[in-house]
Amino acid sequence: MMSDIEIAQGSKPLKITEVAAQAGVDEKYVEQYGGYKAKIDYSLLEETERPDGKLILVTAITPTPAGEGKTTTTVGLADGLRRIGKKAVVALREPSLGPVFGVKGGAAGGGWAQVVPMEDINLHFTGDFHAIGAANNLLAAMLDNHIYQGNALSIDPKRITWRRCVDMNDRQLRNVVDGLGGRVNGCPREDGYDITVASEVMAVLCLSRDVDDLKARLSRMIVGYTYEEKPVTAGDLKAAGAMAALLKDALKPNLVQTLEHTPAFIHGGPFANIAHGCNSIIATRMALKMGDYAVTEAGFGADLGAEKFLDIKCRMAGLIPSAVVVVATVRALKHHGGVAKADLGTENLAALERGLPNLLQHVENITTVFGLPCVVAVNAFPTDTRAELELVEKRCSELGVNVALSEVWAKGGEGGEALAREVVRLCEQPNHFSQSYSLDQGIEEKLETICKRIYRADGVVLTANAKKQAKQLESLGFGNLPICMAKTQYSFSDDAALLGAPRGFTVTVRNLKVSAGAGFIVALTGDIMTMPGLPKVPAAEKIDVDSTGRISGLF
Repeated sequence: MMSDIEIAQGSKPLKITEVAAQAGVDEKYVEQYGGYKAKIDYSLLEETERPDGKLILVTAITPTPAGEGKTTTTVGLADGLRRIGKKAVVALREPSLGPVFGVKGGAAGGGWAQVVPMEDINLHFTGDFHAIGAANNLLAAMLDNHIYQGNALSIDPKRITWRRCVDMNDRQLRNVVDGLGGRVNGCPREDGYDITVASEVMAVLCLSRDVDDLKARLSRMIVGYTYEEKPVTAGDLKAAGAMAALLKDALKPNLVQTLEHTPAFIHGGPFANIAHGCNSIIATRMALKMGDYAVTEAGFGADLGAEKFLDIKCRMAGLIPSAVVVVATVRALKHHGGVAKADLGTENLAALERGLPNLLQHVENITTVFGLPCVVAVNAFPTDTRAELELVEKRCSELGVNVALSEVWAKGGEGGEALAREVVRLCEQPNHFSQSYSLDQGIEEKLETICKRIYRADGVVLTANAKKQAKQLESLGFGNLPICMAKTQYSFSDDAALLGAPRGFTVTVRNLKVSAGAGFIVALTGDIMTMPGLPKVPAAEKIDVDSTGRISGLF
């Protein structure tokens, strides 16, 4: 059996100019990065009169070590749509180097449903994340320099909220002390690093409409507070212009292709358990302009990425999805039912029955809370039995939702045709889309609504510190912003050990901070950290490159 990288390296991609022409992108908007990658100038959106296509969101059940295959399904669905005669375009997030070298892996799909060149996409790509890191750290440098040069804004060094970042899993950098070595080396203070995909600059880039909007959002970002507890922004530090200059090319979406030459926009990559977990608005809008069907995904389970896609991204961009795909595997559902990873290949209907409530809750959230048509895509494994597949289909049909077997990993677009036909059917169904909460609600009320409606918690508990922060944020005029929940991806609750569809729990919010540039409030729950660490055996140990430049060990 060939590995993902062997399949990708054995493919014969089209030149990126051909892919762009196929998508209807005029060559004047194409900025080539070699033969198989390009950036597309965002002016295309203002100069193209073509009506938008249908927006398809792909999400999943709560992640497990067994894997779900959300990106693989997204890519295979788009290829499947093209095989049944539909003009489809993909919009995905860019992978972070943290997971690539850590444990999760990349974000280019798998098997015969991948985007290529997968090595480039997973390693540096077109440099967007480096530009985001540079802009983030420029702001940090200007902030500390302002304090060093006299602190005209009266910034309280103990109330600085802006952290440096690097696109790597490095627990050693979570908390640091810098500015040591005497007066000429800066002002000593406690500091820390976030992974780049958790930086507000990443969220800002993904939610910006154009350069002017980018600059305005960057200016609004809060870096800390004065001794009088007044917020200090990047605009106050006169940093937004230089930051935008660093980001002007990163703001342009990247165009690549699937193994079957379906155009794919890959742009931006906020983590879904920390940030909003969606690719850029610009890339999604380009996919909608260039395709009759735009297929996109949101990170982790539907309680994280999809909730943020629907409650934050769609609200800000005025998007209305036509259909939602919830990806599941029989193996993952049995894991939610209490089966150990080593035993997932054995038929176990009782465990599957115990695990199915996780899938059903995600489905019900999509159809009932958000009012959207939905299909369940069961990502096929050879160990799945007919009885197990029939049980999944039976339970979903009780909610009025169809199940489509997805075989895209093994068969590419051919294995996604059944799913594609169901998606096309759903796109013509009545759409009653609405968000899960109103912006008019207070911060605590919005938190309570998300926890009760989406997670099925009994309620939310704010620590004393979080209560104080909520009151302060509302007094500063931020009470009407949407909420970005930073929560474990492994459970509906804030406890990673609670699998399935738990009940009788509360969610504890320990910290609230405003991302004023992005336009939302981040609620930190549980032990969520904004800088992950490497595992005991990092994936980086298996990655290598030979004398010809051929990479190995990358999935």
